[in-house]
Amino acid sequence: MTMRPRYTGLIDRYRDRLPVHDDTRIISLGEGNTPLIRLNNIPRIIGKDVDIYVKYEGLNPTGSFKDRGMTMAVTKAVEEGSKAIICASTGNTSAAAAAYAARAGITAFVLIPEGKIALGKLAQAMMHGASVLQINGNFDVGMQLVKEVGEDAPVTIVNSINPFRLQGQKTAAFEILEELGCAPDFHCIPVGNAGNITAHWMGYSEYHEHGIVNSRPKMVGYQAAGSAPFMRGEMVDDPDTVATAIRIGHPQSWDKAWVVKEESVGWFDECTDEEILKTQKLLAMNEGVFCEPASATSLAGALKDIETGKIPEGSKIVCTLTGHGLKDPDTAIKQSAPVLTVKATRDEVTKAILDNMA
Repeated sequence: MTMRPRYTGLIDRYRDRLPVHDDTRIISLGEGNTPLIRLNNIPRIIGKDVDIYVKYEGLNPTGSFKDRGMTMAVTKAVEEGSKAIICASTGNTSAAAAAYAARAGITAFVLIPEGKIALGKLAQAMMHGASVLQINGNFDVGMQLVKEVGEDAPVTIVNSINPFRLQGQKTAAFEILEELGCAPDFHCIPVGNAGNITAHWMGYSEYHEHGIVNSRPKMVGYQAAGSAPFMRGEMVDDPDTVATAIRIGHPQSWDKAWVVKEESVGWFDECTDEEILKTQKLLAMNEGVFCEPASATSLAGALKDIETGKIPEGSKIVCTLTGHGLKDPDTAIKQSAPVLTVKATRDEVTKAILDNMA
């Protein structure tokens, strides 16, 4: 039997590219190393000659890309002697913060918007033992409060304004480059707080500068139409979208994301909630990949731009799927076919099967 080294997380894998020391205590749950899945059926369905891959970040330990940044942020917080962390969250950050705080043996405080968080994400934060503070306001209000509280309280902020978050998140680009053996032509990504598009560009640029690859992709950031400050050219005070993970009107990485757009010769665009949900279902039913609504924004936008030719045929495209579909089961169930109720007999079950054969 051939033995292979046990995978122990992205910090150990990319230690020479991350700000850690030999004696740093690493706080890890085995994050990273997520699948890069080539779509087999959707290109045929849309009738376009494109090579589309999805980076399925929903298979991180807490079900989202946030784990990449959180392993770094919490590792550094512990290294600096912090006993507590704090974040504002639409859900995924709170789940990751709570889990990594539990792993580290420190306290997590999370501020969530009242009635604006998917149930799966709230359950994670609560089960991991975080102190959940529900506020009468949206994510942007919570983020402002976190920054104010962080000035006085003995807590470390682990939102993406923490620079170590982006250091961890850049490793997704490393993995994509290593697996493809080259840079994609386009990298499509959902944009909410805009930290992830910034982090990916950091990763692509680092490998390019060091001569590991000879090109970088055009970075394309897609927002939900009801929460699209980059499309409006200004902050949005009351963002609204079914894609709760990107329901953010005041992105913290606003300036950085505009730089990414310019340097990569990419662009921003928006998708309606209808387009997002349609793509979420298309991906699940035709490729077997279940992502949360915000994640589907990247593929929804890419498909629109492929259709118009803005992304030309023959392109190699990577779409980031930021979170698992089980993060928001209610939204998934609402758009699915109803459960069939049949009598518990052989004949009735057989009849139901034959009646519903594709």
